[in-house]
Amino acid sequence: MCGIVGYVGRRPALPILLDGLSRLEYRGYDSAGVAVAEGSTLRVCKTVGRVGDLESIVPDDVTGSVGIAHTRWATHGRPTHANAHPHTDAAGRVAIVHNGIIENGDELREKLEAQDVVFSSDTDSEVLAHLFAWELRNEEVGLEQAVRRTLTMLQGSYGLAAIDAVQPDRIVVAANGSPVVIGLGNGESFVASGHSALVPFCRKVIRLVDGEIAVLRAEGVRTFSTDGTEAFKVPTSIEGEESGGYHSDNHRHFMHKEIHDQPQSILRAIEGRIDLRSNTAILQGINLTQREVRSFQRVKILGCGSAYYAGQIGAGLIEELARMPADAEPASEFRYRKPVIEPSTLYVAVSQSGETVDTLKAVGEVRRQGSFVLSLVNVAGSAIDRESDGRLYLHAGPEVSVAATKSFTSMEVLFALLAVYLGRMRALSASEGARILKALTDLPAKAEQVMQCEDEMAALAEVYAKCSSLLFVGRVRGWPVAREGAQKLKEVSYIHAEAYQSSELKHGPLALVSPEVPTLALVPDDELLDKNLATLAEIRARNGPVIALAHRPIRSDLADHVVVIPNSERELDAILLTIPLQMFAYYTALARGNEVDRPRNLAKSVTVE
Repeated sequence: MCGIVGYVGRRPALPILLDGLSRLEYRGYDSAGVAVAEGSTLRVCKTVGRVGDLESIVPDDVTGSVGIAHTRWATHGRPTHANAHPHTDAAGRVAIVHNGIIENGDELREKLEAQDVVFSSDTDSEVLAHLFAWELRNEEVGLEQAVRRTLTMLQGSYGLAAIDAVQPDRIVVAANGSPVVIGLGNGESFVASGHSALVPFCRKVIRLVDGEIAVLRAEGVRTFSTDGTEAFKVPTSIEGEESGGYHSDNHRHFMHKEIHDQPQSILRAIEGRIDLRSNTAILQGINLTQREVRSFQRVKILGCGSAYYAGQIGAGLIEELARMPADAEPASEFRYRKPVIEPSTLYVAVSQSGETVDTLKAVGEVRRQGSFVLSLVNVAGSAIDRESDGRLYLHAGPEVSVAATKSFTSMEVLFALLAVYLGRMRALSASEGARILKALTDLPAKAEQVMQCEDEMAALAEVYAKCSSLLFVGRVRGWPVAREGAQKLKEVSYIHAEAYQSSELKHGPLALVSPEVPTLALVPDDELLDKNLATLAEIRARNGPVIALAHRPIRSDLADHVVVIPNSERELDAILLTIPLQMFAYYTALARGNEVDRPRNLAKSVTVE
């Protein structure tokens, strides 16, 4: 992984490839490269670094009209020039770009090396270029046939594109477990791993499903399965900014912009979804009758990283408001533990990108066993969206920074709506439904008020930016918020951070408390306030510095710093408590001089297991 762009047509390919790569930069990557067919040769240029670095070294005389490009997030092999994509065979006839992992890559490499094939990288992806070239030794075999034959040998996942210097009028692409989107133009064709790369150039796209191949030419696209059976595709429309794209405006970073977008993104998440006459939520995309909804006995939420923590908050809301057993589980582990999948369970898949492969695989396992999947995603038409039985869109808008901010709070809002929706079909009274819905309508204004604590969080970040470790603690509703806060700090500041339930400190983690290890504590003004204050006393008794996020002032002997933020109804306080933690992570990363929007080793859209 992480980004693929390809073009075949009559225009010079290079500007289109570079523009497409720049639109995929938000996914995170460590190297970039292009390969353009000119006459009977391939012009390949790649570098460790950013798309801007690549653009600065590409020769001005590259004018070919067929090419492929890639931004790589390292899986096999370190970020080096040799490991950057595109990869070619030894003769330079075939070039490939690849997202995914070839699980039997080592075995295939050994077989090729036994035939005196010489590899130049440490990647599993390079195997593809040599295998395609091996098949092309037979002059009667074209690139399409070479790809088809090779795919039968592969184990693993791939979204790939290949070009051949001997057939420089086409790109052959294939998909299995990694997204491939094909753009349909007038006398030109495009391919990308995400439709955002295609928005300036076309409006109609088709998407390959697992096991499909396509041949792209200027005059059109042909799609078929690996056995050669033609696959008929119905084009769909895509929307987005044609020019200018999504900018950070006057904000220094996208993460900062997206933190400040949250009053509006929360508003978009609730717009049209609140029915104050019936005191319930309107969730039209759920695709279930009321009778079918009532038949579910429990809820299982599946997500990864921040989506998993949002799912933990959601599970708590569903249990509290709908009185249904609910829990959240990392999607990355779900199918490997041989789960019992029950038709009476509503499975909810959560993903900002809708392309998170671990979550996609979990969705596939649930549906394979005949159960219903509802997805919460931000990208319509994404793989998880297409694979789900029902869907609710976050409407968070574009999120470029690798660290999730506004998408996280939008997930929390959607879970609150889902909890009210399920609860009103069960034991949640009309007055209780009205209470939560009124609080949801007040959230955008409350989120705007939370922004006023930014200077305090920035000042605290300066104080604690040199720490080597922090603890985050919270109780019940605050526990997953603490986990998300620790995650954010780790992601962008590279400071070690751990989150614990406040009640668990005395069962082991209290040994970590010292003057060198600060604790950031969530202290909402709810039924657990006294217990949370007792936890602060335990920490201060051991000389641990304490930062408290609270709804009212706290005694100075219990906390070194208190940041007071507005409260909501106790069930929704987690949403507002999240925002200051995002600010703290952002300003800590800034104080440490880190690249905030693209933290090391991470990617926005995780398309490998």
